[in-house]
Amino acid sequence: MATIRPKKALGQHFLRDEAVAMRIADTLADYRGRPVLEVGPGTGMLTKHLLAAGHDLSVVEIDRASIDFLRAHYPALEGRIWEEDFLQMDLRRRYPSDFIVIGNYPYYISSQIFFKMLEERDRVVCCAGMIQKEVAERLVARPGSRTFGILAAMVQPWYNVESLFTVPPEAFNPPPKVQSAVVRLVRNDRQELGCDERLYKTVVKTAFNRRRKTLRNALEPLLGRSFEGRDDGLFSLRAEQLTLDDFIHLTRLTEAHLRATTS
Repeated sequence: MATIRPKKALGQHFLRDEAVAMRIADTLADYRGRPVLEVGPGTGMLTKHLLAAGHDLSVVEIDRASIDFLRAHYPALEGRIWEEDFLQMDLRRRYPSDFIVIGNYPYYISSQIFFKMLEERDRVVCCAGMIQKEVAERLVARPGSRTFGILAAMVQPWYNVESLFTVPPEAFNPPPKVQSAVVRLVRNDRQELGCDERLYKTVVKTAFNRRRKTLRNALEPLLGRSFEGRDDGLFSLRAEQLTLDDFIHLTRLTEAHLRATTS
């Protein structure tokens, strides 16, 4: 492990605690037999426990030093180490059916990883791994809390999310300046949102980008001031006060208004 120096530019904090790595691998105990993709394996601390558990494992890594290390120390990964940027991967080509994503995710792109996962939600049945504790809190946040925001409103309609345990900085090399947490997201039974999904994203982002304003004002860029439903009680609330069903209803109202004003 000492042969690889963590690269700050890649947000690398190599996990060095065996017990933590084993606990992360155990989050997939119910998914043996399904293909698993590990994102950013680094020095393979988590990798070896996933292999030991018998998972059908492949890894994706962009750091050449880590790739060379993995090839030298994990012969079981022969042909299964992909030198790519996960965010740019054509996952439909790699995985035509169900698969699982796991990793000690670089903190600076963890939200982007979850949004990438959402694009593949018809096949990603589970996503687990380590992220910054603050992001984990936002991911599991419930409506009405100050941490409820875009990430939760996008992910929770499709996945049941849980924060499993926290990990201290000393479990890494180098130690990050923040606490970490391990999360697990399991695909639920929802097959459709019940509204225009692209517009749902726009409504959620617009509402939370002006989260200190009531929806009457926050959504003005979308609905204008002449929107007939402005007096609905829903529009006197702020974004974090809405439930997921409220956002779906709000999207339907927005869609009807936009259709009426452009017809």
